Amino acid sequence: MSNKSNTEKELVGIIVGGGPAPGINGIISAVTIEAINQGKEVVGIVGGFKGLFDGKKNIMPLTIDDVSRIHDKGGSILRTSRDTPGNAKAKFKTLMATLKSIGIKYLVTIGGDGTLHMANWIEKEAQCAISVVHTPKTIDNDIQLPGGFSTFGYQTARHVGVGIVDNIIEDARTTGRWYFITTMGRHAGHLALGMGEAAGATISLIPEEFGEGKLSFKKVADILTGSIIKRLSMGKDHGVAILAEGISEMFDLEELSRHENVERNEKGEIRLPEVQLGRMLRNFVGETLKSMGIKVGIVDKNIGYELRAADPIPFDVEYVRNLGYGAIRYLLQGGTGSMIIFYEGNIKAVPFIEMIDHTTGKMKIRKVDVNAETYEVARKYMIRLEKEDFEGEQLKKLAKIAKMTPEKFKKRFEYVLSNT
Repeated sequence: MSNKSNTEKELVGIIVGGGPAPGINGIISAVTIEAINQGKEVVGIVGGFKGLFDGKKNIMPLTIDDVSRIHDKGGSILRTSRDTPGNAKAKFKTLMATLKSIGIKYLVTIGGDGTLHMANWIEKEAQCAISVVHTPKTIDNDIQLPGGFSTFGYQTARHVGVGIVDNIIEDARTTGRWYFITTMGRHAGHLALGMGEAAGATISLIPEEFGEGKLSFKKVADILTGSIIKRLSMGKDHGVAILAEGISEMFDLEELSRHENVERNEKGEIRLPEVQLGRMLRNFVGETLKSMGIKVGIVDKNIGYELRAADPIPFDVEYVRNLGYGAIRYLLQGGTGSMIIFYEGNIKAVPFIEMIDHTTGKMKIRKVDVNAETYEVARKYMIRLEKEDFEGEQLKKLAKIAKMTPEKFKKRFEYVLSNT
């Protein structure tokens, strides 16, 4: 129970979880302004859910003057953090006790899968003492929102990413070399594909095109090798490949260990976070090309952190203002246990239960639909080995670049056309 008297205003709390994404400050601003205009007080919890483990010292009172000009700024004035599920479970009672001692009546959470899990957990444990609403953020765009609408932060991240890739494409052209660029997208390839298509990158590779199950590292390397050879056959000695980081999670790790000296933990398991996708592919592709007498400079680069705290573009500024306003309106109308979305021009609430995969207990993941026409368009504008490249004069042309017979080239590379 809160220790507030009846004369004191009800309290709205705001908390941010997970990684940064453009638009967080806009949510904070919209929630604060509308809540105060509706007669409530607002506090921000600094440092994410970890901030609740340390008691009231991480509480920041928020006024309209504090937030009126932050809506178009990147980052988060409340900061953010991640925590392991085990740690959150161990300290959950402390978290709930802190929320109740602060006197929070309404809680707005801002985040992705892990934050939704915490919001759902808090809402259940509070037993109507705290009303909870969630706003979905991730630059990965992998939350399954109705109508296919993007998560906030994605459009800005893609926009900023395209600007970086545009510059790298020009650098590649100027210096006559290739870039292998890895970008964020642990569970889905929306960001890599969106950046690659909008910037006109030579090729973009995403986890979804390889189906389910284990993926051969050599196959991914050979797809890139084939793209380089095809570009050389067109008189182009440069190019840019965009790689979604989630590809590395699909690798057959035992095969990978034969190609790369990877670290193992105390159980003898390969440390997946230590896998440097771009660097490994650069080394393997470089050696493959060298064995064919082809000299191509390849540079590996990661693009990710540059995108997360960028100032939001107008699309995301407007989007998050809608979400923040909708979150307060929903809570003050008696709502709880839902995610706020923007769909077909309206602000709507979707119950947590509809957003969770009951098989895994986690948020439903939206992957790139490789059977959709939108993926077909992106795929058509890539330069990579296709079925027609293994026939007639085109096959002879490619084989000549690789210093192979047509038969040997076909036997060596045709397998990359399969999606498994």
